[in-house]
Amino acid sequence: MGFIFSKSMNENMKSQQEFMLMNSRLQLERQLLMQNQMRERQMAMQIAWTREFLKYFGVFFGIAAVGLTAGAIKNKKPRLFLPMIPLSFILAYQYDMGYGTLLQRMKGEAENILDTENTLLEMPKGALTFESIEKARRAQSRFFIEK
Repeated sequence: MGFIFSKSMNENMKSQQEFMLMNSRLQLERQLLMQNQMRERQMAMQIAWTREFLKYFGVFFGIAAVGLTAGAIKNKKPRLFLPMIPLSFILAYQYDMGYGTLLQRMKGEAENILDTENTLLEMPKGALTFESIEKARRAQSRFFIEK
């Protein structure tokens, strides 16, 4: 009689463990998908912000280009045109970020760093461990009583 209950309990426990494993795997997959969607949305917002900034900066650049060019011609001082050089670099960067291939190049470089220069990514003093966190917590805690 006890053997029947024991066998039934073991089967029950095994099916419960399988269910818990499947449930935790499903939860992890959902978390990964959610994190990826959040990352994609943040990137989309960054690109949208860059494109919007580019519109305003483009107008500023156009007005500055016309004004500085007219001033340089009118006053016969070509140095008035010099601010156009750094402004054109900023405009080119913003355009490349919003509509060009800058993000693809950055992604490629990031993949290269992950593949070939991963030592640059290591944390100082190694990865965090439970022991190191617990040691820091004990050092900061006024209420912890060592047994």
